[in-house]
Amino acid sequence: MHYFYTKDKYLYCEGLKVADITVKYGTPLYLYSHRTISEHFTKIDDAFSAVPHLICYALKANSNLAIVKTLQKLGAGADIVSGGELYKALKAGIPAKKIVYAGVGKTEAEIEYALSKDILMFNIESVPEAEMISKVAGRLRETADIALRINPDVDAKTHHYITTGKKENKFGLNINLARKLFLKINGFKNLNVVGVHIHIGSQITTSGPYVKAIKKVIKLIGELRSDGIIIKSLNIGGGLGIVYKDENPSTPKKFAEKILPLIKPLGIRIIMEPGRFIVGNAGILVARVSYIKKGENKKFIILDAGMNDLIRPSLYDAYHKILPVTPVKGSSKADIVGPICESGDFFGKGRVVSNMKPGDYIAVMSAGAYGFSMASNYNARRRPVEVMVKGKKSFLVKKRESFEDLVRGEIMPEGL
Repeated sequence: MHYFYTKDKYLYCEGLKVADITVKYGTPLYLYSHRTISEHFTKIDDAFSAVPHLICYALKANSNLAIVKTLQKLGAGADIVSGGELYKALKAGIPAKKIVYAGVGKTEAEIEYALSKDILMFNIESVPEAEMISKVAGRLRETADIALRINPDVDAKTHHYITTGKKENKFGLNINLARKLFLKINGFKNLNVVGVHIHIGSQITTSGPYVKAIKKVIKLIGELRSDGIIIKSLNIGGGLGIVYKDENPSTPKKFAEKILPLIKPLGIRIIMEPGRFIVGNAGILVARVSYIKKGENKKFIILDAGMNDLIRPSLYDAYHKILPVTPVKGSSKADIVGPICESGDFFGKGRVVSNMKPGDYIAVMSAGAYGFSMASNYNARRRPVEVMVKGKKSFLVKKRESFEDLVRGEIMPEGL
């Protein structure tokens, strides 16, 4: 469910024509729907209302401050994986005691920064990481609350790049060794083991893999209790899928109906880390058609946006619907591509799309998650402008980069 829709052959975002927004701000343009973001968060929040819970929005999906602030006002916490994301979460007003810090490669400086801000907990992924956090906490005369991330060896049935819960993945602790490792890490002087964490992947459309993983973790929690380790929270991760093409993902309500009977008897707080589900369908990338090129065997629609703006099709061969922004007559098959000097610079291949002409605008749908957050300055291109719509008003939420931004921080020393 989202609030991008077509009316009289014009694409709208909530109460505004996308064409009017595009004329005002230019292209390439990331456009977000405030109502979609808010409602998606609320759906998850409501679905788990029967148990104590904390929804920590995954900033990796999209860390724009306006989006994070919108969610903070609804009561969201934050799932972070870097010092930069911690800074942005705090900047947007997320209370430190609603922030969980994940990731396999936290640096000593990042750990110290997080401890100084008194975050809720670290999700620890290895014994060396636990040793580092204990060392830093000891130096600061602090005790760090931690959860241990378990790798349950469950196939999430998603793209292999975004599967994270199999034993061959780099994430988490081997579930067969987990009890032993919990006991070892619980003995570290400056660590306080309070939780168990799992995250099995992203863009998961059924509840089956979650059920399988949670059942394994429930058994572990029972064993830990018999060892005298009291687990206060179970973090079941994120990864709820969205509709990109013709998927039929589980709704939060249906997901909760499968999960709650398993976790309710535990009597502990549930933490979730949704990102894509909240913002994926809440954002689009709007681009202008620069050229129509007819090759020997193909027609190419060349846009002013490229893989540096949205890398998912190139990186994952991901599918995004592509729609015209204004009325266009007829359709034909074409590759929709960008201006980047790479053959992998495309948004869709062999698509039947409207007969666009130079100057027309085109929308790449479902681009709110892992769109701008993965954008780069490749080919010395400026990253897009970001705009949010709330009702019948549009708000600039990130300025388009300038040429000066491209060289900020670079130095040309004399004498080279």
